[in-house]
Amino acid sequence: MPIDKKFLNLFVKATEKAAIGASKFIGKKDKIAADKGAVDPMRRELNKINMEGTVVIGEGEMDEAPMLYIGEKLGTLNGPKFDIAVDPLEGTKFTANGEPNAFSVLAISETGGLLSAPDTYMEKIVIGSNLPKNLMDIDNSIEKNLKLLADAKNKKISDLCACVLKRPRHDHIVKEFNKLSVKINYITDGDIAGALSVIGDNPKNDIYYSTGGAPEGVVVAAALSCFGGQIQGRLVLNEEEKIRAKRLGITDFNKKYNIDDMVKGDVIFCATGVTSGDLAKGVKDLGNEFEVNSFVLHKDQKIIKSVTNIYNKWIHFH
Repeated sequence: MPIDKKFLNLFVKATEKAAIGASKFIGKKDKIAADKGAVDPMRRELNKINMEGTVVIGEGEMDEAPMLYIGEKLGTLNGPKFDIAVDPLEGTKFTANGEPNAFSVLAISETGGLLSAPDTYMEKIVIGSNLPKNLMDIDNSIEKNLKLLADAKNKKISDLCACVLKRPRHDHIVKEFNKLSVKINYITDGDIAGALSVIGDNPKNDIYYSTGGAPEGVVVAAALSCFGGQIQGRLVLNEEEKIRAKRLGITDFNKKYNIDDMVKGDVIFCATGVTSGDLAKGVKDLGNEFEVNSFVLHKDQKIIKSVTNIYNKWIHFH
């Protein structure tokens, strides 16, 4: 069953309130306060919705409050059942330092629609839409993947732009890219924004090639599914994480997950800017009002749009 379109506005309200809550901590060097500033209003807003929501991708286990934890029930518990992937503040460091690309994000599916990924690392390759299905393979050499992508896009390999998370663990990827004269756009944090920089009519990057959080991988897959983009991911697990993964029903630890393994059925995706970035503009404090900007997607309704709303401080925040 597709998700009723009335839910889009209700879910975007949750990311908007979370973004406003986090925005009070921009540049204040306190990541924990910024995170809590986003979590509390998001939880309050989601609990008003007539639904039975279950957090399948959250920020850790039950005892790690103030997080929205995996398995937490949200909503009035009257209404349709949804699986929810949540990151109330993607880019806590960006918020604390007053840097771009911090936002609040939610992805919602029908029950069973989102992969329950443990809070571990995931190798990821992400590419945009209108490309042959399952074009990339993590087990290919980097050169082979880039050659396949360049051919599919009618480009030379040296004309490709790749986005990479700046980490020592990616030195081998960077070395290959340099050898092939691929242009690299580095990001310091913010896996979701980096991965989604490959979508749209005139994308900033042709490919995202990095190991980042598995939960973020599923959130990215939810957005990509509305665009026809592609992702392939594989969990990177140590022994303790394998036990946690087993609890979530994962038995094949080397499985390569394509988009259809991560997302099934209808999806809603909402991202509201805290600081301005590629997905959305940041929260503006207009004195008596807050202006918020969001990037919203609803797969079944074919909705892809940017939404700006105004909140009166006295009505909503007192």
